[in-house]
Amino acid sequence: MSSGVQDLKTVLSIFRKERPAALLGGALLAAATVLFGIALLGLSGWFITATAIAGLSMATALAFDVFAPSAGIRFFALGRTFARYGERVVTHDATLRVLAAMRTRLFRGWAAPGAARLLLKHPAKLLFRLTSDVDALDSLYLRLLVPAAVAVIAALATAVTLGLMAPWLGIAVGLLLLTAGLGLPALTAGRALRPAQRRAQALESLRGRVVDLLSGQTELLMTGQLAAQTARVQRAEQHAALADDRLDRLETSVDAGLGAVSALLLAGTLLGVAWLVEAGTISAPLAALGMLVVLAAMEPFAALRRGAVELGRTLLAARRLAPRLSETDQSNDTPLAAPGDGSAIRLEGVTLCHPGSSAPVLEEVSLAVRPGEHVALVGASGSGKSTLLAAIAGELQPSDGQLETRDTCLLPQRTELFRGSLRDNLHLAKSDASDNCLEKVLMKSGLGADDKLFGRGLDTVLGEGGAGLSGGQARRLALARVLLRETSVWLFDEPTQGLDGETARDVLGRIRTAAEGRTLVIATHIKREADLADRLVVLEAGRIVATAERGTAAFAGILDGLRPD
Repeated sequence: MSSGVQDLKTVLSIFRKERPAALLGGALLAAATVLFGIALLGLSGWFITATAIAGLSMATALAFDVFAPSAGIRFFALGRTFARYGERVVTHDATLRVLAAMRTRLFRGWAAPGAARLLLKHPAKLLFRLTSDVDALDSLYLRLLVPAAVAVIAALATAVTLGLMAPWLGIAVGLLLLTAGLGLPALTAGRALRPAQRRAQALESLRGRVVDLLSGQTELLMTGQLAAQTARVQRAEQHAALADDRLDRLETSVDAGLGAVSALLLAGTLLGVAWLVEAGTISAPLAALGMLVVLAAMEPFAALRRGAVELGRTLLAARRLAPRLSETDQSNDTPLAAPGDGSAIRLEGVTLCHPGSSAPVLEEVSLAVRPGEHVALVGASGSGKSTLLAAIAGELQPSDGQLETRDTCLLPQRTELFRGSLRDNLHLAKSDASDNCLEKVLMKSGLGADDKLFGRGLDTVLGEGGAGLSGGQARRLALARVLLRETSVWLFDEPTQGLDGETARDVLGRIRTAAEGRTLVIATHIKREADLADRLVVLEAGRIVATAERGTAAFAGILDGLRPD
């Protein structure tokens, strides 16, 4: 329970920090809407009854003032309309902006070293966290906090109004409104916790299994598992349907319960005001006012029923998201320290293990790279070259030793491109880059003269994963992103892997030109890539076993031993 409370505090703190004024203003407008509604209905009842009574005789009809009540009715009607409109605009706008801020925090958290790699194993889970789980948190403000606060205000206003007629009547109605009006939703919330959580888990399972079914149809068909996967999807759908049915029944029950409370309140109030009229304490118009005030006071309590039913889903979402939301501010965008000795990169006794493994991938690695120096990490597959680059880029944290580097940019073996325009894909590297700047880096990367690609210029739309580009074009586009970053250290992991010889030589030539004056580290086992380096560093089983400077026999020997172009 304490963990759940802490999770809610984490989520609520984000609501409070992001849009405090708008959220408070929305709640006040919601309260004003209900109060205007209560006043409108009560005054209308009083006016209609008083008018009817005044019309029984000519004298009272002529003396009765219809203008002041009419003006009051118009005022409350217009006030309720404007307050309702303002409340809907302000509360929903503020909530959507807070949820957008949460998604940004979560995305940054999952873009942190190690986090995204873990979630790639379950992409449906990532999608569910960013969509359904975040959406579930809107109930916290819109369907729980605001309706509960407004309901309490409405109950107190009703108690005060009736208390002016008779204190005992105001106290009785106020207590019944608060106890039954809040108690029934609270009781329903407790009963709905498990079904709501089961529904959320069933929907997540359903989405994951549907994604697996659609993305893996070929593999499932080849292995004879297509029917089994379809059956899993159907079972997940059945579980979600059962949870939906249970929640619908609970919502119907609380709705019926609130209806019964409303009927009981109206009957009790009717008896109370009738007794007061009989005793001569109040007039018949005031009795009508009291009845309609009680009727209007039930509206905000009815608004609580949906939030009560969805509380389990909201708590589950808070439990899932709060740890990542609370870690984001502390863990993100923390650059590695720059070397204090003037180096561009410095590693001292670095040992690194992959998460979940005790076997070191890098062991006691020490290396210093001078500013502007070009270094090639060479070695067989599995020697630790890519891991060392990832550590220098800050994507993997050493378990031992010291690693310091200036600002870096890593171009991995796999190029990640996204569905969207060429401009959108480049803006991932530098969001404020002008079109002129983007066109220049494209020219430097070798894409500027490609008429086929630039049919619509920077507005050219790429397909999913960069569909529509050849391997060479995709690599050049990735190189353009690196050029946009303008960091002092560039890291390349086999930059020409999979390219034909002519394209590879062109790409390497452009890297050589663009990297002049920058520190460059390339992980490779190809001769043409290693030939860019001023120094070769040989890795074997996670250790540095040899280094050689350009111009030495050792350098030529190591270079000749690499895979030819």
